[in-house]
Amino acid sequence: MKKSNLIILAIILISFIIGLYIYPQMPEKMASHWNFKGEVDGYISRFWGLFLMPFISVVLFLLFLLIPKIDPLKANIEKFRKYFDGFVVLIILFLFYLYLLTIFWNFGVKFSMNQVLAPAFGILFFYCGILIEKAKRNWFIGIRTPWTMSSEKVWEKTHKIGGRLFKISGIIALLGIFFPGLALFFVLIPVIFVVIYTVIYSYFEYRKENVEEN
Repeated sequence: MKKSNLIILAIILISFIIGLYIYPQMPEKMASHWNFKGEVDGYISRFWGLFLMPFISVVLFLLFLLIPKIDPLKANIEKFRKYFDGFVVLIILFLFYLYLLTIFWNFGVKFSMNQVLAPAFGILFFYCGILIEKAKRNWFIGIRTPWTMSSEKVWEKTHKIGGRLFKISGIIALLGIFFPGLALFFVLIPVIFVVIYTVIYSYFEYRKENVEEN
């Protein structure tokens, strides 16, 4: 079994063990959602508060195991597989971090949820940039628009600039550590911009390619 898979299984197992161990100490209703101001605005039962995240991690892990097997362009995924495997580990670690934050909050440890999540999002976005730069054309991973999927050249150009922009977004997200009240804006606005920009960019690159060919 791959080292990355062993790490993921260990994280998931630890999550379930933690949930079982602290179950009697948790309130019947656990805080589970925070608004833009970092205030609790949603609660969930103790069982789901402790085990929903581990279950989600299991489902995601199985999904990520399946993707390289069912993609029609799976040979391309193998060309950047180590980066994809690293991304899966990072996603599971991100969920585990969120799981621990939720537990600490419900134990009575109060902090700005937006502020402590900012660095996690920053690291995740930065690595997404690395993955995107390395990704070869496939149906599940990367910036998949009709135009990137129709042209290898457009795919490469879009992912080159998209990777750089995601890295920048990751760095910007880190600023949320210093500005708790604006943390979610530092996280969300740059990523929304990158998504919109890369979609538009891929369209115009595809049009340019067709004009050059004709």
